[in-house]
Amino acid sequence: MMRSLSLGRHHTATEDTGAAGPPSPLVDRPVIEFREVSISFDDPPRRVLDRISFKVCKGEMRILLGPTGSGKSTILRLTIGLLRPDEGQIFLNGQEITAMTEEEILKLRQRIGVVFQEDALFTSLTVAENVAYRLLEQGYALEDVEGEVRRTLRLVGLEHAYGMMPSELSGGMSRRTAIARALVGNPELILYDSPLSGLDPVIGRRISRLAMRLRDLHGVTSMWITQNMDEVRYLASHFYERTTDGRLLFRREGDRFCLINTKILMLAEGRVIFDGTDELFWSARDPHIRQFLP
Repeated sequence: MMRSLSLGRHHTATEDTGAAGPPSPLVDRPVIEFREVSISFDDPPRRVLDRISFKVCKGEMRILLGPTGSGKSTILRLTIGLLRPDEGQIFLNGQEITAMTEEEILKLRQRIGVVFQEDALFTSLTVAENVAYRLLEQGYALEDVEGEVRRTLRLVGLEHAYGMMPSELSGGMSRRTAIARALVGNPELILYDSPLSGLDPVIGRRISRLAMRLRDLHGVTSMWITQNMDEVRYLASHFYERTTDGRLLFRREGDRFCLINTKILMLAEGRVIFDGTDELFWSARDPHIRQFLP
């Protein structure tokens, strides 16, 4: 029988037992919670989300799937208050953002990193200035900003682009700049809207591993939109752990355990049709799910 593996923040079972093993279970505290959320667009109104409910707990990665127009990006925008639902409630760390003022939501966003589908870089700012923008908004001391920006650009392989302008970047470099801007300043929640779009496979794997490292070693909560099943399999079957002697291991789940800190949420026709682990997803018989699978 397969044993569950749940990865938590800077803690492994080996710290208590002295033996190698998977980290301890996640604390069941929702970072994101949607309760009966509905929203419509267009005239006449078209209901994009219809009374959807789900939770994402501390340190979890939730992979959002669904056909084009199913509301995946809408969920991300609702999560950070860029959109307000017609009905229902949305909570971040127990705070109801649907009851907040715009000023309160702006403060909350400072702790959230977002990779928008369209990159949305400031065209008049350099790569470094685009990445530094959030830090300056958060009140970082100027002497600390450069080091943090350079560190983050190194993570996405863009150290050489520090002084470049957006007009000088390739599509893949622009995407990595947007990812660096989302990661800078150690946000506790990161929302990825198709983050690997336009990236070559090698860089895509590098970004995926970076997201998993944040998930597994730092307890960063995230939502990740994709329609690529290879991405889903990779994110849901690999993990990082640190051994008792400080070594960092990147491993694939095996017969002894499965990841439970990465789950799939699939939308269709405005509703949540699946919310669970990938093992259950691959064997699901729902026709909406079957048409997504290769």
